[in-house]
Amino acid sequence: MLKDNPLVSQVIGAAIEVHKVLGPGLLESAYEACLCRELELCNTPFRRQAPLTFEYKGMTIDCAYRMDMVVADSLLLELKSVDEVHPIHEAQIISYLKLAKLKQGLLINFNVRLLKDGLRSFLN
Repeated sequence: MLKDNPLVSQVIGAAIEVHKVLGPGLLESAYEACLCRELELCNTPFRRQAPLTFEYKGMTIDCAYRMDMVVADSLLLELKSVDEVHPIHEAQIISYLKLAKLKQGLLINFNVRLLKDGLRSFLN
């Protein structure tokens, strides 16, 4: 699932580079800014803090939810810098994928010694 998608591989490579340079223990916003820079450097389109509006029974709901990043209008990135990923973090990305009608998402926790231990992929 992670290796078969070139976009996913590119994003993971960019996240690994950010983690290699910064290491763990910083704020999520620092990792987000640096990941955005990495994606810019490889000319990968993305939206940062993308608004999430959705339809509910014919009504548009705009509750000021924001997705951390959406890459190439197809891949949702939910970034964390936490000691432990909890089930609520997983539930959040699953809900965002469903509401945004996106097929795949990555939950990336930068607060780990090896980034591979902080990567989780989700499909809608």
